[in-house]
Amino acid sequence: MFMTKNIAKKTPAFGLRPFLTHDGVEIDDFDKLPRDINLKEVLRLPDHEIHPHQHIWGQLLYASQGVMQVMAQGHIWVIPPQRAVWIPPNVEHAIKVVHKVRLRNVYISPNVMQGLPVHCQVMHISPLLREIIAEAVRFPPLYDTDGPEGRLMRVLLDCLKATPSTPLQLPVPDQGMIKTIADFLKENPDNEKTLEDWAQELGTTSRTLARHFKKQTDMTFGQWRQQARLLEALSRLADQQSIAHIAQDLGYSSQSAFSAMFKKALGITPGQYFKTG
Repeated sequence: MFMTKNIAKKTPAFGLRPFLTHDGVEIDDFDKLPRDINLKEVLRLPDHEIHPHQHIWGQLLYASQGVMQVMAQGHIWVIPPQRAVWIPPNVEHAIKVVHKVRLRNVYISPNVMQGLPVHCQVMHISPLLREIIAEAVRFPPLYDTDGPEGRLMRVLLDCLKATPSTPLQLPVPDQGMIKTIADFLKENPDNEKTLEDWAQELGTTSRTLARHFKKQTDMTFGQWRQQARLLEALSRLADQQSIAHIAQDLGYSSQSAFSAMFKKALGITPGQYFKTG
């Protein structure tokens, strides 16, 4: 059964591909469809939220346009159009729309899950995979598995299994002084306090904070702050803010310093990022 729980804030979804009927019964659960791969396309408006829920099917959460945040397994991902989040079965996740998104989600039955990741991760959507999804999302729910539609679905599955992951996740500290620091930096990404500054403010030592940061995030303090800034930059780039303003707002000494960090992390400059497919 396609299960969800604790769904909240149900703003209109504006469904673009409604489920059809089978033998006179409306199909709204994927387990009622005798197909191992299904797609669904909807529009979601800014600030739409889907609270923590899970499915027994695997899900490629993909927006062909717009930007969203996905929270799962103690991480936050910011997902621009060239990327998607793979969510394995029975993994609780939540979604927040940053800029209006056109979702083209791919749902994979546990029957054909072998070869797909067992943990959440960001996947790169290549031009080929993007075009396959754009075509397949128009197929009827009861597509011909032995015809061209079924063959294209199998190519889609093969592409997913071969898709590389990309480092767009941010571990979320969940307790103690580290959570206090992380919560502050998410709201104030330009803040330049050192770990020594935080230690003095919180009445502890920088060594203690460094140890707890590594334990809770598997990152150093500097690495975590840079990743938080990178994900914030993606949201602002999607909002078409200027690179100079983003660099200044995120605490970089210059636009070139920000661009160098961005290219080192993602292999491409900020100006090129949303122009690539």
